[in-house]
Amino acid sequence: MIALLPLNKGDVIDGITLLDDVSKGHKIAIKDIHLGEDVIKYGYPIGRATCDIRKGAHVHVHNVSTKLNDVIDYTYTPQFEKYDVESKSRKIRMYPRENGEFGIRNELWIVPTVGCIVGQARQLADLFIREVNPDVAFDGIQVFGHQFGCSQMGDDHENTKETLQNIAKHPNAGGVLVLGLGCENNQVSAFKASLGDYDSNRIQFLVMQDVADEFEAGLTHLKSLYEHMKKDVRVETDLSNLRIGLKCGGSDGLSGITANPLLGRLSDYITHHGGTSVLTEVPEMFGAEQILMRRAKDESVFQKTVELINNFKDYYKKNNQVIYDNPSPGNKNGGITTLEDKSLGCTQKAGLSKVCDVLKQTDRLKTKGLNLISAPGNDLVSVTTLGMSGCQLVLFSTGRGTPFGGFIPTIKVSTNSEIYHKKPNWIDFNAGLLTEGVDMDTVLEDFIDFIVDVVNGKPTRNEINHFREIGIFKTGVIL
Repeated sequence: MIALLPLNKGDVIDGITLLDDVSKGHKIAIKDIHLGEDVIKYGYPIGRATCDIRKGAHVHVHNVSTKLNDVIDYTYTPQFEKYDVESKSRKIRMYPRENGEFGIRNELWIVPTVGCIVGQARQLADLFIREVNPDVAFDGIQVFGHQFGCSQMGDDHENTKETLQNIAKHPNAGGVLVLGLGCENNQVSAFKASLGDYDSNRIQFLVMQDVADEFEAGLTHLKSLYEHMKKDVRVETDLSNLRIGLKCGGSDGLSGITANPLLGRLSDYITHHGGTSVLTEVPEMFGAEQILMRRAKDESVFQKTVELINNFKDYYKKNNQVIYDNPSPGNKNGGITTLEDKSLGCTQKAGLSKVCDVLKQTDRLKTKGLNLISAPGNDLVSVTTLGMSGCQLVLFSTGRGTPFGGFIPTIKVSTNSEIYHKKPNWIDFNAGLLTEGVDMDTVLEDFIDFIVDVVNGKPTRNEINHFREIGIFKTGVIL
């Protein structure tokens, strides 16, 4: 049983007398649980009892521990879920790009190849606004700063380059200036040579050491890009061209019963109508990975899912990290006890659809439907990964709240109404209504309408607050 509000010792809930005070989002035993027995939540074990737990007792880290331990051999036993999608498709308005992709914004981006020129990039963006004062088919200019691009070797260097290349090719950008210094490891010439096909009207390059006045030269490039962007217009299309990322952060005990199931229903809705959704945060699949594996559409996708999970476990082990040293202190305060508890709630964001493909961290989307992609739980890195794969926006569930925003629109969905009302400048949508008597179908319809509005141009809180960041995974290996 999950407490939907703070409860006191002696309270009687559904005929059960509480033996302890229980905070909102925390668990209560509905029967006696003996030492060593499984503790069940969401219909699956979330750990084992470390002592006898009496009916009505608070169930948490003081009396439950994880059952997980190491790399596992898996067997493909497909089990596809049946589900209904009753909500009708919606028409949306997006910017078509020459390569067949669609953007939900028409922004001008400056992508520095190296961290030591981020200040100049920001000055250049400010100069463009003062000189041009753009207003036609223009959703803003952004600089995506980072600290890398020099003194990196091997896989770390390649990961930085590929991350920035994928950002430069994102359809939410109507124009991109790739700005280099000239002496960095991440050379513009190599960046350009390995970029693949691109539209020279959309992506231009400048090496600052090659010109006398980098601001004059940079402004010329930005004006050229803007002149092309001015011709862009939204066109009516359908949900099959929408790609959404699924993410959570600052989770609590309500995440798995409100916001994450809502995101799962939305994911099923999008994929049912031909669109794409992407789930990441591989360490937060540990303990629930076999649910996803059973939904792999075929043996090949199953094997890629196994590789995704076990490669990340091996990465932990190579860096002398405990694979199951999770959840975080904030998660525990919110009522999450073990990694199984967190993972079983986290993976609900993927709904019930088949898993259609599995991607490495710097891969770009090529298969519609539900995808998995390799990234850590870190908010900045995982949202950047979702964006650079080609997602036009991210749905981000949170129980404790965060002001964070990625380089694409990042919709914060609260698991409870308290954080929604406490932090209206952070949170976009309230899934806490599900604990207040509002049924899932009603909340889902409102959520779909909200997503459509954002796709059509309504700014998210992170856009309004100008919270636009990227994070590059420095790993030693590309996962």
